[in-house]
Order: sequence, then structure tokens, then C-alpha cells
Amino acid sequence: MSRILHFALALVVVTLLALLASNDRKNIRVRFIVQLLVIEVLLAWFFLNSEAGLGFVKGFAGLFDKLLSYASQGTNFVFGNMNDKGLAFFWLNVLCPIVFISALIGILQHFRILPVVIRAIGTVLSKINGMGKLESFNAVSSLILGQSENFIAYKDILGNMSQRRMYTMAATAMSTVSMSIVGAYMTMLQPKYVVAALILNMFSTFIVLSLINPYRVENEEDLKLGNLHQGQSFFEMLGEYILAGFKVAVIVAAMLIGFIALISGINALFDTIFGISFQGVLGYVFYPFAWVMGVPASESLQVGSIMATKLVSNEFVAMMDLQKLAGHLSPRGEGILSVFLVSFANFSSIGIVAGAIKGLNEEQGNVVSRFGLKLLYGSTLVSVLSASVAGLVL
Repeated sequence: MSRILHFALALVVVTLLALLASNDRKNIRVRFIVQLLVIEVLLAWFFLNSEAGLGFVKGFAGLFDKLLSYASQGTNFVFGNMNDKGLAFFWLNVLCPIVFISALIGILQHFRILPVVIRAIGTVLSKINGMGKLESFNAVSSLILGQSENFIAYKDILGNMSQRRMYTMAATAMSTVSMSIVGAYMTMLQPKYVVAALILNMFSTFIVLSLINPYRVENEEDLKLGNLHQGQSFFEMLGEYILAGFKVAVIVAAMLIGFIALISGINALFDTIFGISFQGVLGYVFYPFAWVMGVPASESLQVGSIMATKLVSNEFVAMMDLQKLAGHLSPRGEGILSVFLVSFANFSSIGIVAGAIKGLNEEQGNVVSRFGLKLLYGSTLVSVLSASVAGLVL
């Protein structure tokens, strides 16, 4: 089957699944969806195939390589050069740099550079996605600030948002990733797939949400972004961001310890009783989705198993599984799966997003908790769509 036909089939599957959960099919605006899809395909080709796009990716990856080298200076000092000796690789090389990247984001936020970037890009996006400016700003701020801290910027207007708007805000946070963690992904996946996924997920989010949760914004709320650390001195802010980055690293480490241990135990139990691992069973469930995204049929079972692992645990566990299989997958299969993995779409993110919002506005936090499974459903479709677009151009 040609790539174009495969992509067309993927579009049909994603559209039908999104329509099944749609709030208001009559208000879907097809023109904006087509417009977004065309732009997304062109951007995928630019970042994954064109010389200029690959040059940009190389420069972006080089920037993060340099940042990670600076981060290693801190880890080497604290951990006595264990990093240079290859000890505790995942903790020192993947998780600890999050602390440094988080500090940089804090500095850019403190000097009001990030709010300007968020507003500028968000304004441009609002012209082409048919949504409100708030939704467009949120897509950019989620990418930069992360799914937890992002909502602090909107704390003053959370109470005035409708349920539909809250769904869009929360689903966007689950469909993207934080820039503070991108460096960690680049140590586990090819950088070009990470960069492409960051952009593709943003457009896929607008497309899927335009199908699942269509609405028109009549009156924009006050779009003045709140200052995350208003009244704090520079060093108060810096200390807070450094601690926040370390907290993220520890949380990810704890999640990995727990989930990998649980999955190993469940795999052993299933293998003893049924003669097949739990991940093997999930692989059959996700096999058709992997094939629809464009993964070669001979690899779809393995890829489907890793897709399921990401959904029930988190993207880091799945990326570690992908590293084990990297030599056995075709470049096309590896690229499609890599793009799929770069998002926060998993069960644990439901609690993270709902908890972050509840800490700012209890009523809206309860609203988000009620449609938690629908959030996961929508954000997973976003990952499927992004991976399918990547499959078209790879």
C-alpha cells in the first residue's frame, strides 16, 4: 500500500474515532481542519526531509548537546565524576540535566522573554486554527512551561472558563511535552524525531480537538498572562525553578522504578499463566493502530507493544523499550514510533493535570477529573495523527 493511501486510511480512522467522542458534530469547521492538516504535512516534510529543516534540527540538537554538557559539570561535581565513568547513566545523563534546563526556563520567564514568545506565536496560531487566542497561547505555553506549571499563568481566569474550554486547555497540556524534558528525550531518541514531534503535536492537537470538542469563542477572556513568580527576587525564582526541576527528575525516577518493576512482575505472571507476556497481549491490541500509522506489518506487533507501554506507564519506559529494539526496526518504523512517544499522553498525566488545576481552582480541577479518560482518549489520537503524518514523509 502506498504511503498516500496509508495516510488517507489513518486520517479516516482518526477522524471516525474523534467523531465518536465529539461533543457537537454540527459545529465542526472543516476548512480550518484541512488548513491545519496541510500546514502540518508541509512542516513534517520540512523538518524530516528538507536540507534546511534538517539543518535546523541539527542546530537545535547541537544547542541541547551544549546545554547537556554544561549540566554534566554540575552532576560531575556532586557525584564525583560518576558521569564520566558511565555509572548511573540514566539518572546522571538523562534526568539530572532537567534541573539545569528548568533553571534556564526560569531565567527566561523572570525577564519576561518567554511571555513575549508565547504571545507572538500564539497570536499567529490563532489566525489559522479557528480557535480562541487563549487556546493558541496555551498550546505554546504548555510546550515551554510544562503541563503542571503552565496553568499557573492562567490562574486568574481559570474560574471563568467553560467546561469545553477547560477540556481544550487540559488536553493540550497532555498532548505536548515540556521543553525542560526535551534534552532527556534527545539522549534516548534521534533528535530530528523529537523536534518534529514537538511541532506536529501542536497542530495535531488543534485538529483532533476541532473534531472532539468544537466550539466558537464569542468573547475572549482577559488574556493577560499571570506572572508565575510575581514579587520574587531573581534568586528566589531561580531557587524555586531549580528545586522544581529536581522534583521532576525525582518523580520521573520514582515512576520508572515503580512502573518497570510492576510491568516486569505482570509480564512474568502472564508468561507463566498464558505463555505470553502482558506487553505481548497489549501488542496485539495496538497492532492495527501501529499498522495504520504506517509501520511495516512485520514490525507492527513490536511497535504496538511499545505504544501500549507508553499509554499504561509513561514515555520514558517506552523509550527504553524502543532503545532495545532500535537495531531490529526499520528507519521508517523507528521514526513513526519515536514521534508517537513524544507526548505526555498516559494515565498518570490525568492525575498530574487535574491536580495542577485543582491546586489553583478546586471546582475546575474536579471538572477536569470527570473527563479524565476522554482527555487520554483525545491526546492519544493526537499522537496517532502526528505519527501518521511523520509516516507520510519518512
